[in-house]
Amino acid sequence: GINVPIIPGLKPITTLNHMSILPSVFHVDLPDDLVDALDKCKDNSDAKEVGIEWAIQQSKELMAAGVPVLHYYTMSKSQVVKRIAEALF
Repeated sequence: GINVPIIPGLKPITTLNHMSILPSVFHVDLPDDLVDALDKCKDNSDAKEVGIEWAIQQSKELMAAGVPVLHYYTMSKSQVVKRIAEALF
């Protein structure tokens, strides 16, 4: 029954703290595979790389499904989104 375009918003994970912060703030569940990948990270640098790869894959899936536009929440981490855009375009 939704008759307006839906624009997906993606928040790339950039720190290990996001595993606890994002679900509580945005009332979302993180995929188990993502949580497992983040659990293996030694530090925030590793977590950022996982977050970038997940955002790239999710973006590709959304684009393949015909989503007309994607919105990225940069949260002052514009270099992360730049890397994602470079991988996609």
